[in-house]
Amino acid sequence: MDVIVHGGAGTQPEQPSERLSVLETAASRGSEAASPVDAVVAAVRWLESAPAFNAGVGSVVQSDGTIRTDAGIMTGHGSAGAACSMPGVEHAVEVARAVMTSTPHVLISGEHAVDLAASFGVNTRVDLWTERTRRRWNEVDPPMTGTADQLAWVQDHFTGHDTVGAVASDGERVATATSTGGRWFALAGRVGDVPQIGAGFYASETGGASATGAGEDIARETLARRAVRHLEEGAGPQTAADRTIAEFENSHDSVAGVIVMDTDGDAGRAHCGESMQTARDRF
Repeated sequence: MDVIVHGGAGTQPEQPSERLSVLETAASRGSEAASPVDAVVAAVRWLESAPAFNAGVGSVVQSDGTIRTDAGIMTGHGSAGAACSMPGVEHAVEVARAVMTSTPHVLISGEHAVDLAASFGVNTRVDLWTERTRRRWNEVDPPMTGTADQLAWVQDHFTGHDTVGAVASDGERVATATSTGGRWFALAGRVGDVPQIGAGFYASETGGASATGAGEDIARETLARRAVRHLEEGAGPQTAADRTIAEFENSHDSVAGVIVMDTDGDAGRAHCGESMQTARDRF
């Protein structure tokens, strides 16, 4: 199994070598899986449990002091599932897989997604706070009054870019998955690119992509779909990634990154901004 993973695009991370080690373990776990879907779920699950990443445990906090998680997954044959705005769900990627494989739907949100998670044995009501996120939350003084005050506060504080994601291929099939806690101090219930098909994740029979960065701009550009389209037009994975980010930079003064893999297992990566850590494994 060929697997590539990313840990988010943005500023230089704290403890980069430790984070890279976690990414390498995630890729290794994915490479041992029996199918591309199992591979991306295994890799992303590992990252969701790592406090240094903005997904699962360690996810960022929305404006009401609640952590909510999102994820999406897709196969090259067009099956897809996503779940979003889930408080207390560490492994959002497992919920996305349940939506894909066990429901007639593509996207489930909020408490209903949490209930669905519980029905499939995914742990809910998990404490997703870490020392890092608690410290940053305690440094701000969010308004608890009307909507206008909330909006003004969010305009001043809304920040962050990170997600985690993986793409895998067994030489014939491909799958991709992306997971996140969103962006710091977003309005409660904000949903970014990650659970939107074509924005944070996309796959076709040609290959798959997982995106990271400024979610609103990524969603406007349907960044992951754009990367896969370049594959479909004949570009190799690295060229597809480079073209996708170059096009993004022409339109937006913000951060984005993408990992791309074709069905042969060849991979590419590109980003704008200071950093995007990735890891690769083949089994």
